[in-house]
Amino acid sequence: MEGGFFLIHRPRFVTGNGQKIGGIEVIGHERPFGAEPSEDIKSRCYGSPGETLDYVWELEGDTFTIWFGERGSPDYYRGTFSDDGDTLTGAWHYPVGGGYEATATRVE
Repeated sequence: MEGGFFLIHRPRFVTGNGQKIGGIEVIGHERPFGAEPSEDIKSRCYGSPGETLDYVWELEGDTFTIWFGERGSPDYYRGTFSDDGDTLTGAWHYPVGGGYEATATRVE
């Protein structure tokens, strides 16, 4: 995004039951007017069917974690990047309803 302060993510996928999901996600440090940037990297995803979802992101070495809502949430994704950085393999974990495995591949 202009200025280099945010990353724009446009997720598009099909669920296991064939439902098409899409949206736009703005990722970066929150910085309310007149305040310092947040320590955490956060995102807000606006998607179909009209949902607004908030996440906290963390990258430690080759391990990537996304918490749904706030850091430490029991609903989270944890994955590991491949050595070449082109693939992220992991799973979403939900305390109620299980979760699912997910693999993301870089598309040029």
